[in-house]
Amino acid sequence: MKKHYVFVYGTLRKHEGNHYLLKGSELISSQCWTAGRLYDSHCGYPFLAKAQSSRVYGELFQVNDTQMKALDHLEGYHGPEKNNLYDRSLQKVYTDKGIYQAFVYILPNGKQSKSMAEIKSGDWCIDRLLQQKQSLFYFAYGSCMDTKRFEEAGVSSFFQNVKGRGILKGYQLAFTRKSRDGGRADIVEKGGTVEGKVYEIPKAALEYLYRREGVNAGCYRPALIDVECNDTILNNVLTFVVINKEEEIAPPMHYVNEILRGGTGLLSDSYM
Repeated sequence: MKKHYVFVYGTLRKHEGNHYLLKGSELISSQCWTAGRLYDSHCGYPFLAKAQSSRVYGELFQVNDTQMKALDHLEGYHGPEKNNLYDRSLQKVYTDKGIYQAFVYILPNGKQSKSMAEIKSGDWCIDRLLQQKQSLFYFAYGSCMDTKRFEEAGVSSFFQNVKGRGILKGYQLAFTRKSRDGGRADIVEKGGTVEGKVYEIPKAALEYLYRREGVNAGCYRPALIDVECNDTILNNVLTFVVINKEEEIAPPMHYVNEILRGGTGLLSDSYM
């Protein structure tokens, strides 16, 4: 049976309502993107419109012919140049493991409504999470494990509820963000395990985190991951990943010390 790569960015993603249609498929990447602009339909699902200047984030799966037909049915795709709810296009999908050609369900030309609101983050699940939650779990794996800078910034009250050690499987710790004095931490989806600190934070903490992580400057982006904490899997945990990853460069010692200080007494000895 033939296999197909499919990039999903809405209700077919993990923990969303239509993900059951991908049961038995192979997850290739949880942190990937394709070119496009994302819009909220206000009907409980998003649309991706073709655009080369921006990114849409989602997940990449490998599916069989039967699953492909089920996805076409869900997305209202009847074939080329038909009256489709979504058209189907082959696009490049960028992952930490390489570039794939994958099917993407897109907004047909001429069907964009003025009522559709652009999702600026390019991530529908992030947008939904932040609209619905008053508090959320946050996985810190770098200097945000350390409390010193929280105290200096006057925001330490947001980070008092530490749930425990988080274990993130399928990722590696890397220093792919180049700053003037060396590398900054990132998680790269290439297998392995990353340990970190899981906080429960109020939404009010996000303004500080977004500023610190340079979200508006295009340094890091918010992302959702599944993390093991206290023998329980927490789904849709917020973290931040480097947008434009570069070749690793060693971090400066003051940054290393923040990570080590933050991890002491919580992360495993072997990981430290």
